[in-house]
Amino acid sequence: MVDENKILSEIMSLIPQKPPFRFIDDIIFVDDKKIISSYTFKEDEYFYKGHFPGNPITPGVILIETMAQSGVVAQGIFLLLKKGLQKEAINQITTLFSLADDVEFFDIVKPGQTVLVTGETLFFRKGTLRSSVCIHHLDETLICRGILTGSGINHYE
Repeated sequence: MVDENKILSEIMSLIPQKPPFRFIDDIIFVDDKKIISSYTFKEDEYFYKGHFPGNPITPGVILIETMAQSGVVAQGIFLLLKKGLQKEAINQITTLFSLADDVEFFDIVKPGQTVLVTGETLFFRKGTLRSSVCIHHLDETLICRGILTGSGINHYE
């Protein structure tokens, strides 16, 4: 039997982005086709100081990065682990976020809000993962969505 908590913990440990630039607090669910994660945007995030002082909101580029970290990076790590790639080999891969298609924004995220990120795998082949990713508020209000693509390269080659 597979220990789901161990897999989720292993994925989190292998995500190359670290605080203050990691936008995943918890992976709630992952399988071959889907990932769901959560993140709470802290009141003291560095980018709020200059992004509309007095009325801060989370920048769109940060929301796209949030989508990419879950829907491309974390999902890709899961798929590589499932293929049998060892942690040491995964640590040598750099994920390059290569494309964001049809990204649309519908709502804002304020400091202190928790969001859910859902990624659905469209394809994974030859080291490239393409996913349909969206972010929702906890009440299921859609914040943004898009199609994101990333590729892993071995940075020791």
